[in-house]
Amino acid sequence: MSGTTATTILSEAVTSTETSGEDVLTFGLIDYVVFTLMLSCSAGIGVYFGFFSKAKNTTDEYLRGGKKMKPIPIAISLISSQLSGVAIMSIPAENYTYGFNFIFIVLSMIAVLPILIFVIVPVFYDNNVTNCYEYLEMRFNKTTRQLITGTFIMNQFLMLPVFMFVPSLAFSQVTGFNIHLINTVVSSVCVFYTMLGGIKAVVWTDVIQAGVMLFSVVLVGILGTQRSGGLGIVLDYASEGGRFNFDFRMDPRIRLSFWSGISSGLLMWTGKIGLDQCCVQRIVSLPSYAKAKKCLTVSTIGFIIIMFFNCFAGIIMFARYFGCDPMKAGLVSKPDKMMPFFIQDIMGNLMGMPGVFISCVFSASLSSLSANLNSLAGVVYFDYIKPRIRHTEARANASMKLVVAAMGAYCIVGGFIVENFSSILQTMWTVTGINYGAVVGIFLLGMFVPRCNSKGAVSGIIFSVLVMLWIIVNGQMNFKSGLVKYEILPNGLDQCEARDLHWNLDGISTTNSTIIADPTAIPVERTTAFGSNRSFSIYDISFYWYKVLGAILVFLWAVPMSYICPSDKANKKDPKLFSPFVRKFLNMNPTELEFEELPQKDPDHKIEITEKVNGANHDLIVQ
Repeated sequence: MSGTTATTILSEAVTSTETSGEDVLTFGLIDYVVFTLMLSCSAGIGVYFGFFSKAKNTTDEYLRGGKKMKPIPIAISLISSQLSGVAIMSIPAENYTYGFNFIFIVLSMIAVLPILIFVIVPVFYDNNVTNCYEYLEMRFNKTTRQLITGTFIMNQFLMLPVFMFVPSLAFSQVTGFNIHLINTVVSSVCVFYTMLGGIKAVVWTDVIQAGVMLFSVVLVGILGTQRSGGLGIVLDYASEGGRFNFDFRMDPRIRLSFWSGISSGLLMWTGKIGLDQCCVQRIVSLPSYAKAKKCLTVSTIGFIIIMFFNCFAGIIMFARYFGCDPMKAGLVSKPDKMMPFFIQDIMGNLMGMPGVFISCVFSASLSSLSANLNSLAGVVYFDYIKPRIRHTEARANASMKLVVAAMGAYCIVGGFIVENFSSILQTMWTVTGINYGAVVGIFLLGMFVPRCNSKGAVSGIIFSVLVMLWIIVNGQMNFKSGLVKYEILPNGLDQCEARDLHWNLDGISTTNSTIIADPTAIPVERTTAFGSNRSFSIYDISFYWYKVLGAILVFLWAVPMSYICPSDKANKKDPKLFSPFVRKFLNMNPTELEFEELPQKDPDHKIEITEKVNGANHDLIVQ
C-alpha cells in the first residue's frame, strides 16, 4: 500500500467514523427498555416467591422447592446456569482468535450424559442425598467432606465476581456507563430475587432468561451470517483463515487439540453438572430418579444446540472481519470485548436488538450467579453455621439470606480485580485447575474403588492440590518470562477497503508498521498455542489439561495409600455408596441387596411400602 493510498484511506476512515460510527455503536431508548424489562421480570419473580407464594418457609423449600420441581424447568435451568456471561462473551472470542477446536469440549457432553444417568445420579438418589458433599462424609469421613466443601467455597469466591463482571463489561462497551456502577446495580437485583425466592425463584428466572439467551444466540447466528455474505462465504473465510484447522496431535503443550478438548470437557461437564452442588441441588429437587433422567437428557440436547450456536458465532465474527481485524485496527482492546462490538456492528441499526443481546449476556450471568449463590448459602449454613447454633427454620433461612447478601457485596468489590484479567476464559480455567480435578477425582474414586478409604482420600486430595498448585505457579512463571506465549491466529487489515469496512482502519496509523526481521537472530525457543520448539516441560502443558491431571493425581496417590494404610475391616460401607455398575462385583448379603435398585425404577404400576431404617421411615416403591 503506497503512502498516498494509506493517507486517503485513513482520511476516509476518520470521516466515516465521525459521520456514521456513532450510528453503528449506539444503545438507544428501546434497548434500555428491553434491558430494564428483563431485570424487572427477574426481580418480580423473586418478589412473588418471597412474599406471595403459598409454600412453607422451610430450608427444604428454600433449597429444593419441597422436592416437587418439574423436569423441564429444571432442565432449562441447568442449561442456563452452564451458559454464564463468560460463555456468551468469551467462547465466541476463543473461536475467533484460536479456531473452532473448542467444539470438541462441547461435543464431549454427549459422552457425559450416560455417565451422569447411570453412574453418578443413581448414587445420590439411592442415598437420599440433598447436598452432594454429604456423600463424601458417608463414603469416607467428615474431613474429606470439609476439604471438598472448602474447595467449593474457594471456587465460588474466585468465580462469582467473574460471572457478573463480564456482562457489565459488555454493557459498558456499548453504553459508556461506568462498569462498576453497572456491576453494582445488576448484582443487587440478582441478590434480591435469590435471597427472597430461593431455588424456585432461581429456576423460574432461569427459564425466562434461557428464552432470551436462545433467541439472542440464534439471531446473532442468522444476522451475522447474512451480514458476512452467507454461510458459504463464512465457511470459506474461516477455512482460509485457519479457523477450521482441527488439531489431532498428542502433544499436551498444544493449547487446545481434539484430545485435550474431549478429555477436559468430559471431566469438566461431569464435575460441573453431576458433582457440583449448584447443579446437584436442582437435580435432586426432582421427585424421582426417572424424572432426573428425563431432565438430564433434555438439558444435554439443549445445551449442545445452544453451545454450538455460541461457538459458531466466533466463526461468523471472524468471517465478518476477515482481513479487517478490529483488534489490529485499535477499535477493540482485547478478544473478550469483540462480541459486543460485533453485536453493535450487525444489529446496531435494528431497534431494540442490542438491548436484547445485552439482556442475553446478563441473563446468562444472572442464572449462573443466582444458582451459585443459592447453593453456596446452603453449603455454608449446613456445614459451618448449623453445627454452631441452635437450629430452627427461621434462623436457617435468615442465615442463608445473609450469606447471599454478603456474597453479592463481595461480587461487586471483586469486579475491581477481574477488570485486570487479560483473558477471562483462560484465567478461569487456570485458577479452577488447582482443585477441580481433585474434586471430580475424589467423587469418582469413592464410587468406583471400594478399597479406597478415608486416609487415601484425604491425602489424595491434598497431594493433587499441592502438585497442581506447583505446576500452575511454575507455568505462570513461564508465561511471564516469555517461554510460553499464546499468539492468536493471524488476521490482517489488508481487506478493509475491498470489503467496505473503512471504519475499521481508524487505528491503522498506530498498527500498520512493518517489522524487519534480523536474519542473524537466533530463533527463540518458545511454546506457542500451536506447537513448541522447546524440550518438554510439565510446566508448559496447556491449561486445558489441568483438570484432567488433577483427577489422575488423586487416583495415583489415593489407591496405593489405601493399601498401605488399610481401614478398619469392621468399617464396612453400604453397597449403595458405590456406582450401580460396581455393585455387581461386590460380595453382598441378600439383605444388603434388598430394595437396592427400587428408587431408580419407573413409577408406573407401583406399590408404596415403608421400610424402617435407622429409626426413620423411608418410602420405597416396588413393581
